[in-house]
Amino acid sequence: MKSIRKSKLQVHLLFWILYYILEAYLDFYWSRYQFPDFIWQIRLQNTLILELGYLLVKIPLAYSLLYVYEKVHLSKALKCFLCVLIIILAVLGHRFLTHSIIYPYIYGVTETLDGKQPSGFINGLVAFNSFMDLIFMVGLVFGVEITRQKNLLKDQISQLKSEKLDQELTMLKAQINPHFLFNTLNNIYGMALKKVDETPDVILQLSKIMRYNIYEAAEKTISIEKDLENIKDFIQIQKIRHRQLRVDLQESIDHPSQEISPLILIQFVENAFKHGVSESLGESSISIDIKLKDGILTYHIENSKEERPHQHSTKIGLKNIRRQLELLYPKHKLDVENKSDRYIVQLKIDFNDTSGL
Repeated sequence: MKSIRKSKLQVHLLFWILYYILEAYLDFYWSRYQFPDFIWQIRLQNTLILELGYLLVKIPLAYSLLYVYEKVHLSKALKCFLCVLIIILAVLGHRFLTHSIIYPYIYGVTETLDGKQPSGFINGLVAFNSFMDLIFMVGLVFGVEITRQKNLLKDQISQLKSEKLDQELTMLKAQINPHFLFNTLNNIYGMALKKVDETPDVILQLSKIMRYNIYEAAEKTISIEKDLENIKDFIQIQKIRHRQLRVDLQESIDHPSQEISPLILIQFVENAFKHGVSESLGESSISIDIKLKDGILTYHIENSKEERPHQHSTKIGLKNIRRQLELLYPKHKLDVENKSDRYIVQLKIDFNDTSGL
């Protein structure tokens, strides 16, 4: 709330400074013709003083109308009546200031119309001029305030969208982590039943992965180097259990510190194991090729599988990863090809395009 008030004060203060300079310039330029006998220093001094005097009428008028427009809860008819009354009082104040103070005390002359005849306090033409001057100023103030409020609303909507995006991504990650943990614990359970010697090492490896998931994955982005290290840890766990598995991992990274949203790439690897290797009775294979060049990531993962009757699968990981890619990298390209004996995923992300961040 304080920042909003500070922003409003700054905007309006800047407006009045610029408005004062504009009005002073116009009146100073006009005074050469109305008061040609005055030297320019006197005309400038008089102009600066009279514009300050006019602000004593214009500023209360502007904010009185803004207050009625924004804060006063009345019918439209009563609001209009109140605004008209305020404007009439402002015109009278403007005329009094001009006729009774500015001309006789600042310029030392009697106010005239085009220098020909005296101008009365309530003269139709000069009153209309005062009215137009005030209405022009009021229009500028309302324009500035409405524009400021629209920009503020736009920023608030943008912030709400960003918060909604963060909440949705947090929810998706919360769904992914238990899914990954469930599959990995199943693997360890199978190894424990067989009393595999490497079981303690796998548990230690899982501890490292979960530490990554809990702490590193909580960040919006991590380096692709760390993300790739996590994938290698995951593969190492799976290779201990799947003795007949062949894993070919090729990597070519020209910028290891490139930031990427965590838990994206590993989900495709996890799915390759769950829906490919884990369902194969014989020898199986996974091929992973990841390249990063000039800010463009190309990710190819292919796993063997056996053709079987349709089995129920929630495929939580794939659904969530699709949604994350839509939110974070709207212009990504993801191709998934499900063949009878192969499952192929190709992903391309251009990190130079930050439209989704």
